[in-house]
Amino acid sequence: MTRPENRRPVWLSHNLQGMGWMLVTTVLIVTMHTMIRHLAEDGLHPFEIGFFRTFFGAPVVVVLLLKYGWGILKTDQLKVHGIRSFGHVAAMMLFFLGLSMTPLATANALAFTAPLFATVLAVIALGETIRWRRWAALIFGFAGTLVIIRPGFVDVGTGPILVLVSSAIWAVILIVIKTLGKRDSTPTIVTYMVLLMSPIALVPALFVWVWPTWEQLGILLVMGVMGTTAHLTLTQALRLGDAAVVMPMDFFKLIWAAAFGVLIFGEFPTLYTWIGGFMIFASATYIALRERALARTRAAANKDV
Repeated sequence: MTRPENRRPVWLSHNLQGMGWMLVTTVLIVTMHTMIRHLAEDGLHPFEIGFFRTFFGAPVVVVLLLKYGWGILKTDQLKVHGIRSFGHVAAMMLFFLGLSMTPLATANALAFTAPLFATVLAVIALGETIRWRRWAALIFGFAGTLVIIRPGFVDVGTGPILVLVSSAIWAVILIVIKTLGKRDSTPTIVTYMVLLMSPIALVPALFVWVWPTWEQLGILLVMGVMGTTAHLTLTQALRLGDAAVVMPMDFFKLIWAAAFGVLIFGEFPTLYTWIGGFMIFASATYIALRERALARTRAAANKDV
């Protein structure tokens, strides 16, 4: 019989689980990015890769249906799911295209800007008020993008620009997902993501279609399952652990991307990529934690009223 004083604290157990799920998420995402880059160099257009990324998410949906039943298809937000899916496809296609012409570590570092764009969007579109600390974090984060791409010092490639545009679109989708999450469960959101994104993604893919080989199909299948699974592991990480503990693990995406870039593509990230990537990541993490703390304060104040 385990003595009470030797039991691990519940909060520590949950945080460790959250950190573990977040670490799994970073591995899944960066591995998927590596497969995308490999397939693009192997002759498949990023638009076609994007279609198979969504289409091969179907096995995950089958598992969700078997576990939760057909009830997960019930929603009164079908139009919002459609908007989310269309925007998600646009962001995904642009990111995949940018990834095909950008070093792996650079693309992942610039992708950290999505929460920064989301904060700016919340101010412009939703009228949210942010104070000087978050403004300072925003400026610091966007300065990190300038450190990475160094406009005026080196030629700014099309790839990094596409990744940044993709992040800006994804920021809009993050707000839409928050709206969906108020009434729909994670399995419902993921299921409609796959069901609606596949036909939307097929349209641009048809213009560049080349039949993949069996080997490429195998990689596409694994990639699709990984990408969809990453959505579930990320949700699980944030559900189990405190954001202050879980979010810093996201920086491992840059570490994995740098390692895969060197080992597979012979890409050595520059010092500017590391510095800029850390600036963007630190800014995004601070803003996320600050917003979470303010939300808790507001909730406590409303409870006391």
